[in-house]
Amino acid sequence: MTSTPHKILDHGELPEGRVTTVTIGHHTLAVTNHEGTYGCLDNHCPHQGGPLGEGSIEGGNLRCPWHGYDFDPTTGTPPGPFNDGPPCYQVEVREDGIYATLPDEPPRERTVSDSMVETMIAWGVDTVFGIVGHSNLGFGDAMRQAEIRGELSYYGVRHEGAASFAASAYGKLMGRPAACFGIAGPGSTNLLTGLYDAKVDRAPVLALSGQVPSSTMGRGAFQDLDLDAAFADVARYSRTVHAGSNHTELMNLACKTALVESDVAHLVFPDEVQVQASEAPASGPTGRTGIRSFPPPEESLASAVELLAGAERPFIIVGAGARHDMDSIISLAEKLGAPVATTFKAKGQISDQHPLGCGVLGRSGTPIASWFMNESDLVVAFGASFSNHTGIAAYKPIIQVDHDPMSIGRFHPVTVGVLGHVGVTAIAIAAALSDNVGTDRTVEVAERKSIWKAEKETRLADDRGNGISSAAIFAELTSAVDSDAVISVDVGNNTYSFGRYFEVERHTVLMSGYLGSIGFGFAGAMGAWAAKTGRQIISVSGDGGFGQYAMELTTAAKYGMNITHVLLNNSELGKISKEQRSADLDVWQTSLQNPNFATFADNCGARGFNVERADQLAPMLAEALKYDGPSLVDINADAGLI
Repeated sequence: MTSTPHKILDHGELPEGRVTTVTIGHHTLAVTNHEGTYGCLDNHCPHQGGPLGEGSIEGGNLRCPWHGYDFDPTTGTPPGPFNDGPPCYQVEVREDGIYATLPDEPPRERTVSDSMVETMIAWGVDTVFGIVGHSNLGFGDAMRQAEIRGELSYYGVRHEGAASFAASAYGKLMGRPAACFGIAGPGSTNLLTGLYDAKVDRAPVLALSGQVPSSTMGRGAFQDLDLDAAFADVARYSRTVHAGSNHTELMNLACKTALVESDVAHLVFPDEVQVQASEAPASGPTGRTGIRSFPPPEESLASAVELLAGAERPFIIVGAGARHDMDSIISLAEKLGAPVATTFKAKGQISDQHPLGCGVLGRSGTPIASWFMNESDLVVAFGASFSNHTGIAAYKPIIQVDHDPMSIGRFHPVTVGVLGHVGVTAIAIAAALSDNVGTDRTVEVAERKSIWKAEKETRLADDRGNGISSAAIFAELTSAVDSDAVISVDVGNNTYSFGRYFEVERHTVLMSGYLGSIGFGFAGAMGAWAAKTGRQIISVSGDGGFGQYAMELTTAAKYGMNITHVLLNNSELGKISKEQRSADLDVWQTSLQNPNFATFADNCGARGFNVERADQLAPMLAEALKYDGPSLVDINADAGLI
């Protein structure tokens, strides 16, 4: 092996009797100055890898800071009969400084992590959110190499919970997985909440966990947790990658599970396995999946058509499961003249400007949708979960269309359950119906919209002196944002009001639907931004939700994420206060101590704006939306005017 001299110190840089750490390329060195003689040792103590450069010279010896073992500071020789000293490198004092002759670095060896990262990318998983640490360094280095090649984008966050929420939002938006990444122990357990969000909302996500070395696993070592057991409930697929595993095949199965099952897949990488040599070529999805757009059975299709043909007032409900198939569903609605409402998770899937669009049904919904539910004589649900928050009347005749057999009649029996791809099924139903079926309800929808519009306008001027009403906030936001913006919302009164007042056109709305986890809003917007759709990215939260992951504003600033965060600030967990009152209890422990969030945003490297009065809303939103980077609009909101 060839060697090359490298300058390690300037003259006078290291005082007598001291030791320091110097890094040259990938060599980390412990450099000493003892009695006028310089020494250069490998920085790793041969026993536990302790950093000798952080040690001290005592009694003429360099003492390891971890366990007190001594070495000669210039030769590395241990005392007594031992011969287990660290490598020592030749030192030369030159006119311009101190030099050490170091072995030239060999070419980087291909590893198990390289094979698995390349396989992951072949499946389209090219976006990762996470934190690099001591037990995932080998896999992290493989991702670094992929990033250098332009094949992967990595975003280092401040908390792993934000990483999993961002990955969940990415999966909801794109229909394909991103990955979240953590170390052993707490780094991986911090991922769980965001992964549960993905699981219950059927978003594809790949979770990647570092792990302690196999030799110490299960023996109670530092950060040694059974991650397979910890992830058993949340992950549809979870495996530990062992030395003898078929590494690329495990990654194939993980990516396939996430994509095909719209679920969480998880892989665990023991520390030493990550850097083992591997010549295995990357694999990929070719030949591993089939077409999933299957038609419904003829019998159930015929039953659905018969019910529709006999209905006077059919009402169509679409859920998030119909997100990518709305064109065919809207065409069916137009043929029937049937009003269309969405679940809250599906807000934005039909425009509020569409003549048949009725907005959201349920607790976060509009009186338009509720009225048509009450007046309907048949409900047709496409890709809807029948959550108790949605308000689909179980006593109505119901046609339920879903690709998942477990979703059909999940909470109560339905009249006709149609198992099939929702888009294909909508086309098949429309084709089977005669051209003169249905009664056009567009005039009736327009009447109900007019009534609701008048009601909303009366609420715009509401002012109790405690801040700006939600009706006014979301009226201005509706006017300010792009008609196709991606909007990530949080949990709380702010989100209920968004569902009720914000008027959608071609927007995509992301939320923590079934889990309802506070803190999703801003982290979800980071995931949406990373998808690089070219669309405007907005997030909406209360002060309670934003406070959960507020430091991620520094992440957004670091990567130049062009996100506008709209913060409804009432210094309170307003929804909890409301629930306490509703339960005839005293309001307790819901007040919040907040910073000036606009100043906080500026300190994080973003732009902050304070809005105290309704007349400031429009100009401040406009300024924030124009800013090229992360911005935050801190709005003094009235907790009681929702």
